[in-house]
Amino acid sequence: MKKIAVAFTGLSNSGKTTLILNIAQILKSQNFKVSIVKHDPQDKAVFDKEGKDSDKFTKTGSDVVVVSPTRTTMFKNKTSSIDEIVELFGEFDYLLVEGLKTLPLPRICVSRGEFGEDYCEISDVIATDNEFSDNEKYKNYQMLDLNNVDEIIKWIDRNGKKYE
Repeated sequence: MKKIAVAFTGLSNSGKTTLILNIAQILKSQNFKVSIVKHDPQDKAVFDKEGKDSDKFTKTGSDVVVVSPTRTTMFKNKTSSIDEIVELFGEFDYLLVEGLKTLPLPRICVSRGEFGEDYCEISDVIATDNEFSDNEKYKNYQMLDLNNVDEIIKWIDRNGKKYE
């Protein structure tokens, strides 16, 4: 197991999810085990149907784990550190994190069209489909081609956080 973790950040609709999906599909096709964490900063995601037992259990404020023949779903009433997330997933080759800009992970800023300068400042590299090299403001940032997923995977292999 490689156990490499990396995070992706950027403006809404910048292409983070699409890039993560493309990376995951390529890595899975090469028989790597991929785990993905999605940040839900506004707590909008819905994971269960109203009135079902697991929904009732979750509404008690308890931590709940739902186990079925094909998946395990965990409802925990507090956020998790990157170490807790790594422990939770156990064995993986790649952990791809969308968002969670406070996690101490190497970070790829995704930019398609509009440029999110605030996100660049907390990132290690920018993956973009734009040419910013003529703009003095961005000359100190390393750029990756957003449409070259193999190049991005190579960057992850070299720069992602390695876990034992």
